[in-house]
Amino acid sequence: MPRAIGESLVRTVVVAVIERTDRRLLIGQRRKHDSSPLKWEFPGGKMEEGETAETALARELREELRAALVKSVELGRVQHKYPDRGEPLEIRFFAAAIANDVVEPVAFEQIAWVLPRELSQYDFLAANRQLIAQLATGRIKPAELLEG
Repeated sequence: MPRAIGESLVRTVVVAVIERTDRRLLIGQRRKHDSSPLKWEFPGGKMEEGETAETALARELREELRAALVKSVELGRVQHKYPDRGEPLEIRFFAAAIANDVVEPVAFEQIAWVLPRELSQYDFLAANRQLIAQLATGRIKPAELLEG
C-alpha cells in the first residue's frame, strides 16, 4: 500500500520471520525470473490497499507457502531503496507463528530451514542485513517474542 512521505511514495512490505521449535528459521530463494533473482529472503510481500499489516502477512503466507498465520508480533521496520526500483520501501518485520511447519514453496525457487548463525551463508536481499545480524547474534529471538 503506497503512502506519501515528503515528496516520494513509499510502499509497505510485510515480512514473516518464522521460527520452528528447533530454532530454525524459514527462508526462501526468489525465482530466477523475479526481481533480484535467486536472492534469499524471508517470506512476505507488499501490502495492498485497505489491508492491515496482519491481514497482508496472512495473505502473503497463504499465497507464497500455503501456510496459515496463527500469531504475529512486529519486530521492527526499515526504510530501504533498491537502486533498480523507483519507490522506496518501508519493510515491517514480524515474528510469525504458522499452523504447521510443513509448507509448500509456491512463490520460491526453494526454501530452507536454517539456524540463525547460518543466515550469513545465504545471499540475502540488502534490506534484510540488519535483521539477519540481530537474529544471528541472538539479539532477536522470534519464538520468545511470540510467547509474550
